[in-house]
Amino acid sequence: MSGSPGSPLLLLDVSLHTEEQGRLPVAPVGGGADAVPLVLGEGTVASLGLTFRLDGEVDGLTFEEERARDGRVLATTRTLLGDFRRGGPYEVWLPPQRWPVGRVHCGVYRITGRLLDGAGRELALENHDLRLVHLSGTPTAPA
Repeated sequence: MSGSPGSPLLLLDVSLHTEEQGRLPVAPVGGGADAVPLVLGEGTVASLGLTFRLDGEVDGLTFEEERARDGRVLATTRTLLGDFRRGGPYEVWLPPQRWPVGRVHCGVYRITGRLLDGAGRELALENHDLRLVHLSGTPTAPA
């Protein structure tokens, strides 16, 4: 389980949800650098699901995602999740995103996710690797 020291937020689960493959656990929450990368086919549409519990109220909860490849940050997105009161577990799904298509985009991506409160304080941090693979003719079979 993950959360920053002194944080009212306890992150219970991080998963990707796709039509083709269903729910894919990203990795054990708090998993280390030796965790096996999640494998997705190019062009996959996925929604990130977060499950967490709160020991106090949090106003302006925001999820920030940074995607990097070969040590270079490609994109950073911020999604306002809203205000939450003590309790849970809460489950939120972020809007679906389509991963790029083409061999040039295939490879390992480093994904860093942060949950921030309205004042910008980091409540939880997770790092995971995702390997995007080229599909060989059939949309459900990675090459």
